[in-house]
Amino acid sequence: MSSQLLKKSVKLALVQLACTADKAHNLSHARTKVLEATKRGAHIVVLPECFNSPYGTKFFPQYAETLLPSPPTEAQSPTFHALSRLAREAGAYIVGGSIPEVVDEGGKGGKDGDKGKGKGGKDGTGRVWYNTSLTFAPSGELLATHRKVHLFDIDIPGKIKFKESDILSPGNKITLIDIPEYGKIAVAICYDIRFPELATIAARKGAFLLLYPGAFNLTTGALHWELQARARAMDNQVYVGLCSPSRDMEAEYHAWGHSLVVGPNAEVLEQLDEKEGIVVVELVQGRIDEVRKGIPLYTQRRFDVYPDVSEGGKFEE
Repeated sequence: MSSQLLKKSVKLALVQLACTADKAHNLSHARTKVLEATKRGAHIVVLPECFNSPYGTKFFPQYAETLLPSPPTEAQSPTFHALSRLAREAGAYIVGGSIPEVVDEGGKGGKDGDKGKGKGGKDGTGRVWYNTSLTFAPSGELLATHRKVHLFDIDIPGKIKFKESDILSPGNKITLIDIPEYGKIAVAICYDIRFPELATIAARKGAFLLLYPGAFNLTTGALHWELQARARAMDNQVYVGLCSPSRDMEAEYHAWGHSLVVGPNAEVLEQLDEKEGIVVVELVQGRIDEVRKGIPLYTQRRFDVYPDVSEGGKFEE
């Protein structure tokens, strides 16, 4: 793998927010916290999964916004425009966590080719819903859209049962974003982190940072939140950031919190508790190369024994 994936050191911020039932408040609160992060020197700022609404299948249609054709009007997507303005105001790259998206095109799924293969459109109207992340440049320009590829359908007896596919349809692309000053980052959402192929492909395509806005719960968070972050960093020798909502025990869904940044040697650089807060961590140029020289995975893989997964994949880049 080529040297210096990270062109120069960059400060990354993860903003752990309380995501309430009041969308206008959520957007205003996100603005306040993002500006606080940039005052602390952050150049890339990440918000949590479903940061503009409560997390839950019954909330997705209620809070969903229309993003296509892009750009949407302010009425179609107040969150799109709030994030675009905020990126300009903050002078930073904003990874806008995720929001519920609705496509009302007979299930065609819009320009990225999604065909509504999940359970979307079950109401007979042709509407399809996605869990979607938007990334904006400091100019306010939309750089990339990621639709959650792997839907959170789990059933742990006596603990938690959740089925995103009751409402949502899956995205079908790996999202790589080229940030000219720093290099490539990859954005995915929550449950996507459990599928290492996606992370491996992104890293082998040159990403120095894997970002996952996510809302693990008290069961899966305690088991696997930090473990997954460290595993993806260890597998790929890159930086990893997981950004969660803060925990609200009065809400229907109890988020784990504990947003964290992990270094390329799988070391936890900084981690929050369950309350609101901001992590700001400097990602250091040269650190990835240092780790890869010490443990040279990238020259030791045996593609004569197993295939290179990065030869496949569908990308938005």
